[in-house]
Amino acid sequence: MNQGPLHPGHSDTPALLPARMLNEFVYCPRLFHLEWVQGEWAESADTVAGRFVHRRVDQETGELPSPEALANGDMDDSTAVARSLELSSEELGLIAKLDLAEAADGSVRPVDYKKGRAPEQGAWDADRIQVGAQALLLRAHGYRCNEAVLYYAASRTRVTVHVDERLEREVHAALAAARAVAASAHPPEPLIDSPKCPRCSLVGICLPDEVRALSSASASAETEVRRLSPARDDALPVYVQTQGAYVGKRGEELEFKDADGVRQRVRLLDISQLCLFGSVQVTAQAFAALFDRGIPVCHFSMGAWFHGISHGIGNRNADLRLHQYRTASDAAASLTIARGLVQRKLLNQRTLLRRNAEGVPPQALVELERLADRATRADDVAQLLGFEGLGARHYFEHFPRMLRAGAETSGFDFQGRNRRPPKDPINALLSLAYAILAKDFTVTLLAVGLDPFFGFLHRPRFGRAPLALDLMEEFRPLIADSVVLQLVNNGEVQASHFLSRGGAVSLTPEGRKKFFRAYERRMAHLVTHPIFGYRISYRRLLEVQARLLARHLCAELPEYPGFRTR
Repeated sequence: MNQGPLHPGHSDTPALLPARMLNEFVYCPRLFHLEWVQGEWAESADTVAGRFVHRRVDQETGELPSPEALANGDMDDSTAVARSLELSSEELGLIAKLDLAEAADGSVRPVDYKKGRAPEQGAWDADRIQVGAQALLLRAHGYRCNEAVLYYAASRTRVTVHVDERLEREVHAALAAARAVAASAHPPEPLIDSPKCPRCSLVGICLPDEVRALSSASASAETEVRRLSPARDDALPVYVQTQGAYVGKRGEELEFKDADGVRQRVRLLDISQLCLFGSVQVTAQAFAALFDRGIPVCHFSMGAWFHGISHGIGNRNADLRLHQYRTASDAAASLTIARGLVQRKLLNQRTLLRRNAEGVPPQALVELERLADRATRADDVAQLLGFEGLGARHYFEHFPRMLRAGAETSGFDFQGRNRRPPKDPINALLSLAYAILAKDFTVTLLAVGLDPFFGFLHRPRFGRAPLALDLMEEFRPLIADSVVLQLVNNGEVQASHFLSRGGAVSLTPEGRKKFFRAYERRMAHLVTHPIFGYRISYRRLLEVQARLLARHLCAELPEYPGFRTR
């Protein structure tokens, strides 16, 4: 049984370390810390393939004879085989689930299955240490074990590993080193330009090249930042707004029904979020399948008011949240982060106006740049919010210049920002775009392990998610405002896609469909990261920025590197 991590930075790490984690430590100490201490995990093609290779040996079958029966030769068969055998030893401080244990000729040998190919030298060091740890566990239970076997499925090769004094010393040394790393609150530094990183399932969490490029310890080194792969996520949000719809599970798919029967089936593999608007029913089986795969369910009112999220246990990294709470409670540290957020928001608003507005006065662009500069020297959050408010007033004053000619006569007249409720179609689109962007950042922050309800610029009040609002500030013009401009300027929405009641304007169900298509198109758009130079989708970019913030809060990075478009 895999022992869960305790609070990092303390000596009270779990008594039993899984042999699989010992393999991870030898392969990469940082991966070991992220996975075992911080509780991080991510699937990849390699992890899925590994599970397929183990599908047979993961079934608990067979039984080992006792050490005495083996020693006395009291066996009915010449060979006994036990699959998925769990062993532990308090003395060694180890626990392992052996894929296979073969008993013959008075001794037992563990067989560990690997999905890859055997290297030229016979076995990878990490695999040798893991199977060596399994052999020591067998010895601790009284069995004679002089050799172990590694089976590499891709090359169909069995590699024999001799369990001698040298391997025993290596296992004990790796155990001691792993426990020392586990006792630290901070993960080891990333590997340098390692070929292991691109294939690692946790590369998008670890961000090895990005951290090295931004950390003060390696700032002088010329670090090439390799592109995150894939640049886009294959899984996408699913939006359900048909009232009375029913969501169930059928095999590895979600099944969507309405009064007319089954409307659609979507593979769970292709879903990143399930977003429900209004009265939509979800079965317990569907919830369980979604939670098991880490897929959150987002709940909205019919009017797109974001009610909340249903999700599984989620990220277990409590230490990260403690760092976040300490920083949020430190006025000076919070102000430093908040200054950068507001500065980049103002500069990104200026860039959007400069690129898209017809005849925008140069003074308006100068004023936004001046306010961005003043934001970096704000004395407190109140003054910072004042600069942000002044910038918003200048920005929305010239927002109509970014709309196509004749927009005002087509029902898209914009006289300034208003909300709660929005009083015209443009404001209705802006409000919906900001709500969906806030939802996406909330989902991302929860996945990363941060608390969306403790921010640095916005403060906890009225049930809002301040940290989600913080991080979305610099993305409002780049994602939300851009979606609104595309919808209107491309003629994707017309006046008929809006409803007006009592002075409040909202989108019709058909209008929302068009909005979600445009929004997801924008989130899938590839953008060049101004710091790292690679191209990445906006949706993946949200996660990268959230993880960089986490690295800053844990003191791995000297500052939070926000996103400013060029």
